[in-house]
Amino acid sequence: MTVALTGASGQLGRLTADRLPERVDPADVVLITRNPDALAEYAGRGVTVRAADFDRPETLPAAFAGVEQLLLISGDQVGSRLDGHRNAIAAAVDAGVRHLLYTSISEPVEANPAAVVPDHAATEQALRDSGVHAWTSLRNNLYTEMQVPTVEQAAQSGQLVTNYGDGAAAFVTREDCAAVAAAVLAAEVPSAGEHVVDVTGPEAVSADDLAALASTLRGEPVEVVRLDDESYVQGLVGAGLPEEVARLLASFGSSTRLGYLAAVSPAVEQLTGRPATRLADLLPQR
Repeated sequence: MTVALTGASGQLGRLTADRLPERVDPADVVLITRNPDALAEYAGRGVTVRAADFDRPETLPAAFAGVEQLLLISGDQVGSRLDGHRNAIAAAVDAGVRHLLYTSISEPVEANPAAVVPDHAATEQALRDSGVHAWTSLRNNLYTEMQVPTVEQAAQSGQLVTNYGDGAAAFVTREDCAAVAAAVLAAEVPSAGEHVVDVTGPEAVSADDLAALASTLRGEPVEVVRLDDESYVQGLVGAGLPEEVARLLASFGSSTRLGYLAAVSPAVEQLTGRPATRLADLLPQR
């Protein structure tokens, strides 16, 4: 059985590629990227590296040829990646791929204010409508790694500024997301239809929890400063972030406040055989 993943030279792609040899013969692995030279080391390990670009549909048939299970790692251009996703899905179905996996987000429903939701929801709908034998949405929570500088900055300043309100998010590491993706990709093709794997960390973390971690690093209490969304955006812009980035980050805070990222799933431990990584484990020890 030949398995493949796109975006293989990105952070999540590389982590997944590193995990696959634990489960699949390298001769049965295809890594797909816009920049094959970036994956020369993997080619040296016996895997196949192919060039393809979602935005150049003519490159996709050859890249997907002979693949039975394919992981589509979502593009990173929020708001302009949907057409590329649709191109990849259509080409995969035409190539005879039987199982498509896609990296989505927790609760990709219309009411969820996270700015990435429209792309993910529309891609899931494209998968639903594609006619592929089976497809799996890997609904990854927010990355734990993104919270490390937040905690460290709060430890330095003595304040944790947030628009989380009283909400919480079950942050998950990229490494855990990659381990789950590799496990699902290497398993047998599932039954026909739609499948969902919620990929989360081991606990839902609130602003108070983040402040407590920052307090441990600082050696004294850290204050939680709760702002409304617009005030939070303006604060980020004032600190030098582009407004587009600031609004994206604020949308994740809104989603957290409203409870869309709080559910905790056992998927990491069930599929990998080890517990999901805690945020505290990524922080320096005082």
